[in-house]
Amino acid sequence: MHNHLDAEKALEAIVYVSHKTQNLFNIIKTLYFADIFHLENYGVLITGDSYIAMEDGPVPSGAYDLIKLVRGDEFTYDSKIIDAHPENAIKVIKDGNETTVFPLREHNPDYLSESDIECLDKAIKLFAKMNTSKLWDIVHREEAYKKTIINKTMPLSEIILSLPNGKDVLEYLNS
Repeated sequence: MHNHLDAEKALEAIVYVSHKTQNLFNIIKTLYFADIFHLENYGVLITGDSYIAMEDGPVPSGAYDLIKLVRGDEFTYDSKIIDAHPENAIKVIKDGNETTVFPLREHNPDYLSESDIECLDKAIKLFAKMNTSKLWDIVHREEAYKKTIINKTMPLSEIILSLPNGKDVLEYLNS
């Protein structure tokens, strides 16, 4: 059971969510909860991203790298990130501690399935416009996050086991 990032799909998910909120924190957390909903209902992550337990909560590593690349952060990016050409899809502005992500186009529907959109929409409805401090409190109560050392990858098995049907999902994925 491993994560395999689909960078193009992650970029489309960012574009999709950024039409509803441009706040980086809310985008990242909305993607996290969309993945949680998708895992719970369909047994798979939307983009195959890995989650890092950062000080501000769970962060989808690949999606964040796409945003950081456009923001201009100095880093050695995986070729999947560069090849997705995020600079053609989003504009990222950093102003002090605030980072804002603007979509430059509509999402490409060829990349997001009905179930992806369903879970993204559910997460958008619940978290995209939520007050940052309230959302911060919510993500810091996540069991898989609390069990992971800061700046380390959250084990997918721990994320799955934190779901109400986690044992069933884990059994399904291991079979």
